[in-house]
Formats: sequence, C-alpha cells, structure tokens
Amino acid sequence: MALDVSMACRSVLMALVMVWLYAAQSMGQTTPGTILTRAYFNKFLANLPASCPGKGFYTYNGIIRAAQLSKGFGTTGSVTDRKREVAAFLANVMHETGGLCYVRELSPPQCYCAQSKTYPCARGKCYYGRGPLQLSWNYNYGAAGKAIGQDLLNHPELVSTNPTISFQTAFWFWMTNCHGRLTNGGGFASTIRCINGGECRINRKAVNARVAYYRRFCADFNVTPGPNISC
Repeated sequence: MALDVSMACRSVLMALVMVWLYAAQSMGQTTPGTILTRAYFNKFLANLPASCPGKGFYTYNGIIRAAQLSKGFGTTGSVTDRKREVAAFLANVMHETGGLCYVRELSPPQCYCAQSKTYPCARGKCYYGRGPLQLSWNYNYGAAGKAIGQDLLNHPELVSTNPTISFQTAFWFWMTNCHGRLTNGGGFASTIRCINGGECRINRKAVNARVAYYRRFCADFNVTPGPNISC
C-alpha cells in the first residue's frame, strides 16, 4: 500500500511540474496578437472617415492571421525585440497607407515595370503600390505571388481587392527584406531603408513621420524605441 501511495505522489508531482513548465513557457511567449490587440487596432479604423477605402478593407483578423503565418514575425528575440518589431511594422504600414486609409497608390506616375526574365510584366498590367506596405514593381509582385501561391504577375489587382492576399504580400516583403535587418541590430532606421531608402536622402519629412509613428507605438506597447531610430 505504501508503494502505491509513493507512486501516486510522484505522479501528482510530475503532473504539477509539467503544468508549471507549460505555464512558464506560455508566459514567456509573446505573439503578435498579445502585443497588437483587437481593441487597439480597431481604434484606428474607427477614426477613419467613411471615404477611406481601407476602412472596410484592413481588418484585425487579417493582419494577425497573416502575421501568424509569417514564421518569426513578432516572436523573435526578447519581449522587447518582439514589441519593437510589431511597432516598426505597424509604423511603416500607417505611413504607407495614410493611417490605414489607402489600399492603392494615388495617381501613380508609372506602371513600375522593370526588365526581368524571371518575373516579366504581363501585358496591360501595372505594378504600382498596393496593400499595407504598398507593394511595387513586377519583380516584387512575382516573387510575393510565388511565395504565397498566387499569380500576382497576371493579377496584381488582387493585392488591393483581396484583404488576405494583401496582408500576405506585406508580410512577405517584411520578412524577406526588413525582419533580418531589424533583428540583427539595425534599429527602426533599417526598416525605413528597406521600404523606401530614397526617403533617407531626399524626404526628411517622410522619415520623421515614420519615426513619430514608431515612437508612438513603442510608448503604447510600453517599450523603449532602442538605438538607430532615424536614417
């Protein structure tokens, strides 16, 4: 009988240890959804005028679902690192879309079609800025489409008409071009360079606007902005 009690005690103890380990792991894990809450994101949408195309296009479920499909986004490094990445992404999205108002580039000056053997432009199609990060150029549409399983060379309009695809292309661009720079110590400045490096040289007003958004989100997420904020 004593042996049975001893074994039962060990079983209970082991179960308690497993529960504690699971809880510790869960507390230590910060996902994009725990940083960017639905209520916080929806505040921006609620303040948009009805004339903004993004008001009914960008959704909390859309951004979080696409973020979760992007392995490593908002889950890399310390909690501070994770919060800074979500803040950096959101800051650039807000700047690129005029505060989530725009879905496509206004009055594009060209079709953004460059010579490319891998991703040639489709006849009659233009590759101007669309979506949360205003995806531009045929080679980006082609590569993004290949990554998410969509023919965006022949159907670039999907980035401004399908919310899921739109967010997927934004996270594809971010994880391909910006995530590594940021997580390797490049600071917020590195994300400005990866999205629109030309602003660093000729458009200080735009740079300052991005930085202002970033500082705001860092403050709201209760994290310091870190070094290398402005390019």
